[in-house]
Amino acid sequence: MSVMSDLVRLDALGPGGAYRSKNIQTVKDIYGAPFAELSLVPPLFVARTMSALRKADPLPLEQRLDAIARAGKAFATETVGGLSVTEYQHAVCRVSGLPWITTEMALEYTVQYTDLAYLSSQEARPTGAVNDWRDPRTRNGGGVWARRGNVFAVHAPGNTPSAHTLWLQSLALGYRVAVRPSSREPFSSHRWITALRDAGFGADQVALLPTDHATADEVVRGADRAMVYGDDEVVRKYSSMATVLPQGPGRSKFLVTKDADWTSYLDTIVSSVSAHGGAACINTTAVFVEGDPAPVAQAIAERLSVLPSLPPQDPKAVLPVKPIEEARRIEQYLLAKAAGTTPWLGGDGIVDDLGDGTAVLRPAVHQVSRPDAPQTRVEQRFPCVWVAPWSPEAGVEPLKDTVVLTAVTDDETLVDRLIDEPSIANVYLGDHPTYWLPPGIPHDDYLESFLMRTKACIR
Repeated sequence: MSVMSDLVRLDALGPGGAYRSKNIQTVKDIYGAPFAELSLVPPLFVARTMSALRKADPLPLEQRLDAIARAGKAFATETVGGLSVTEYQHAVCRVSGLPWITTEMALEYTVQYTDLAYLSSQEARPTGAVNDWRDPRTRNGGGVWARRGNVFAVHAPGNTPSAHTLWLQSLALGYRVAVRPSSREPFSSHRWITALRDAGFGADQVALLPTDHATADEVVRGADRAMVYGDDEVVRKYSSMATVLPQGPGRSKFLVTKDADWTSYLDTIVSSVSAHGGAACINTTAVFVEGDPAPVAQAIAERLSVLPSLPPQDPKAVLPVKPIEEARRIEQYLLAKAAGTTPWLGGDGIVDDLGDGTAVLRPAVHQVSRPDAPQTRVEQRFPCVWVAPWSPEAGVEPLKDTVVLTAVTDDETLVDRLIDEPSIANVYLGDHPTYWLPPGIPHDDYLESFLMRTKACIR
């Protein structure tokens, strides 16, 4: 990474080192001005890179764990690829419109996740399996935990830098990794691959492959396993491919039953909606209340209404910012979806014009009339929440298709049903925000369940 003529240059990082392509994508900031140049690689470059990754042997375990930890420290605290930590944060905020607090949280999580990358991966290992065939337990027969392949591809998201911590465990397991960065926010991907190479991973161990949309599938096809982020359309596209793990909308939810005093959990509900600028899949987008939802909706709206409207680079910024025209399109979409609901916040619009060609996306709180209202499935990349009534008769049905569900209830039978529901990935009971995700906790199942298998071995 370098700065040329006031533009940040983001080269591809292949087996031969940094590569500057003739096919350049100009990355504009939220003000519409060119900010960075992203080198897009052709299909042949992708094929050669994936071949080099496949031929390489993984680093020895201790060496790669040390390199991951050093890369995490560098990512969070040092100058990497010519950008200091503060310059990196400014770049992310200025191009993506994510608020400053989102980058602060990502940097805070980074060292935790990289220090514990291997130990976290071991949480997913079956208790009956060992890591090495030389383990004495294989003498009488047992299971050995082994990779399903050698090359892992990641189509990185642009909604939050924190998402990058999820794929680091694949390196701890010995995978070689190719990352296709999001053009919405390519700086985190570039910074990670650069930091990992600086820390000891070779050019045939980790790669950065920016591509256009036509070439993106070449990255997936060239890998043994791949993880792809996107919307419902992306999930449908890849859902039938056994070697691809789609990561789609979260539609995370919060449930409060009548045996709980919701006022005691209001801080947690509000933070679940607004943390990460409301842009993550683990942000709450629907709150279900047994009883009258109006007081809950009103209280959430009052708390969110005082969040400040600031440029994203401001250290006190907590709300996302978009170019004014894009913000108005989002607003019109939201108002159309909210037809027939009771608005508590954002009913007249969510665009707060900053007067410089950009606008803050203000929070929105709408109350719906029934638990199965279609609005409860609408997920936005800013603090936007739908508050719905719920009853035991409604049951689990309106709570399905959820990455994280926080349930405040004493009904153990209901908890049993929530745990048993296949389409609910994580269930948090009590005073825990939906964005709680420390190292070692599965996001949407353990990634290792997708990357690893258990082989029988006897000697």
